[in-house]
Amino acid sequence: MVSVIIVSFNTREILAECLMSLFRHAGEVPMEVFVVDNASKDGSPSMVRERFPAVRLIENSDNRGFAAANNQAYTLSQGDYVVLLNPDAYLQPESLANAVAFMDRTTGCGLSGGKIISPKGTLEPSARRFPSIRSKLLTISGISGRYPRSPILNRHEFGGFNHDAPMEVDWVPGTFTIVRRSMLESIGFFDERFYLYYEETDLCRRAKNAGWSVYFIPDASVIHIGGACSKTRKEKTFDDSGSQVLSFRLRSECLYYRKNHGAAMLIASTGLEIFWNLLIFTKNMVIPSEEAQRKRTASIGIGKQTLRALKDTRFGTISPPTPW
Repeated sequence: MVSVIIVSFNTREILAECLMSLFRHAGEVPMEVFVVDNASKDGSPSMVRERFPAVRLIENSDNRGFAAANNQAYTLSQGDYVVLLNPDAYLQPESLANAVAFMDRTTGCGLSGGKIISPKGTLEPSARRFPSIRSKLLTISGISGRYPRSPILNRHEFGGFNHDAPMEVDWVPGTFTIVRRSMLESIGFFDERFYLYYEETDLCRRAKNAGWSVYFIPDASVIHIGGACSKTRKEKTFDDSGSQVLSFRLRSECLYYRKNHGAAMLIASTGLEIFWNLLIFTKNMVIPSEEAQRKRTASIGIGKQTLRALKDTRFGTISPPTPW
């Protein structure tokens, strides 16, 4: 049996589509389904109760974040595998069965992630290498985005990989992931200090440190809208892609680098963020353009939020009180 866990926040209609696709395409795979609602205000819990009575609904009175909400359901689950599914990810035919079959025959694999496809049918990054200063520079400079097929300039997302064969990777997004329970019983599930972002990266690193492998598998896929829960936070500033809350990303990045690489790497990472935005500010002071004022304001804002993230996390040593 598999235990499917969906964490939702203000995604009523999208969540309904997610659940319909799950039950439609699960096939013969025996499963239990949990929805953990993080204090939605859009009637999501009542929709689940009325339309999907087989789902085990957990209603939180406040937004506990992605990691803690998944851990809640995990403690109640019984499946040999735990499947993480975002509410804005729609399961495709045979995907769940294929994921289970891969894990059954690959006994050294602790977790694997499926192929993530956009609503337009384009491939989204579904396999990644662990974060590094080099990859961060290539990302914030826009070089990786300009050359997405380059195995050198977009190395952290396996640029040039056609996603047509299973491959051992460093980490996979939590959009659609299958995790072996026996591994979780030995290393634990998500570190709840990560309120949102980097929790799956940290889990994959702990898995590999414990001797488990992490795989991308091509024949298990979802259609992914992207950032549906985050985008309901209208009061927050988002990153350039528009899918991640900037302050949350920066806080979790501080926690991840300090936990896994130490203070020196944390300072290098945040220093690079500040330095790069200082360059952008300077460039747009010297070279006038229609966008110059907006870019200067944005670069100042990112610099300030980076410093604030360091302060809020005490240089990556604590997680601020929830909800963030």
